[in-house]
Amino acid sequence: MKIPFGNLKMHYQQVKNEIDDAIWRVLSAGWYILGEEGEAFEDEFSRYCGVSYGVGVGSGTEALHLALVAAGVKTGDEVITVPNTAIPTISAISFAGAVPVLVDIDPDTYTMDPGKVEAVITNKTKAIIPVHLYGQCADMNPIINVARKYKLTVIEDACQAHGALYKGQRAGSLGDLACFSFYPSKNLGAFGDGGMVVTNNKELANRLRMLRNYGQEKRYHHKIKGFNSRLDEMQAAILRIKLKHLNAWNRIRTEKAGLYFKLLNEFPDVIMPIEMSYAKHVYHLFVIRHKKRNELQNFLMNNGIETLIHYPVPVHLQESYQDLGYKCDEFSITEGSAETILSLPLYPEIEDDGIRYIAEKIKEFVTLKA
Repeated sequence: MKIPFGNLKMHYQQVKNEIDDAIWRVLSAGWYILGEEGEAFEDEFSRYCGVSYGVGVGSGTEALHLALVAAGVKTGDEVITVPNTAIPTISAISFAGAVPVLVDIDPDTYTMDPGKVEAVITNKTKAIIPVHLYGQCADMNPIINVARKYKLTVIEDACQAHGALYKGQRAGSLGDLACFSFYPSKNLGAFGDGGMVVTNNKELANRLRMLRNYGQEKRYHHKIKGFNSRLDEMQAAILRIKLKHLNAWNRIRTEKAGLYFKLLNEFPDVIMPIEMSYAKHVYHLFVIRHKKRNELQNFLMNNGIETLIHYPVPVHLQESYQDLGYKCDEFSITEGSAETILSLPLYPEIEDDGIRYIAEKIKEFVTLKA
């Protein structure tokens, strides 16, 4: 049996006719940048998140970067986030000229440990970026409470959390700003790069619209220094179609995750994901842990099962960020996780028999190593 980590071709086939119609609609209109499709998607996705404004941009990384700039983060400022994240979270802070300040994660959720935030706040701190990871929100209330105490901006990195809930509220509606990626493999993915910043703050939304389009308030009138980062009409049209199916796809992901739980819970050596009481997980990734992770990954690969590691090298140990001055063992929970986590295939189109096969092979491996 051959089981890929994802299957975007099969995913397209689920909504092929709708997608094809949307693409032809854009081609027929002959307008490709900052048009009606983009405006409609901004409105639809922001309402889906439960906020007032959405600003489409070129990628999730650029969403984070422009959100920081819009919030007034400048060169030399500090932004608090976590070492257990995809590097674009940190890249965006660097693009804004700021310094990433890292805090360790909660061992159950792999997201920011709220109890570690206040200790690293200085007079240079301007923002906090909690990362909603693998499809589950960070514990936001205590983070927001600390931010309010010190008058800091909270920017949600919701790039893996389309549709996730925190205490009944959608990811994207919890902080001052929230950033989403529409990379093709996301729960809501485009057919290329794309991103969005959502917010309830009209002033920030207006500033973001200028920042993404060369700083223009109106054409050829540049009020501020800006960038070129715009969600194109083709991607917006595709995303409008896929947004209609997002809740159904997330429900299927949850059902598939439930099958993994049922089949793997009997093995204490396999540490399963934990859905917190405050959360509604949307399982962008299904991440287990095993002390012999590398051996398990190779065993599964040899049996036709593709897996990935999200993420094998924490930010503070990346060669590109050695200038931050952090040392090995400084974030023990993140580093321990990086050595043991493994992402199993999970997507709406994966067959239940495929999940059963994966579970059988994990059981076989655990038995061999017992």
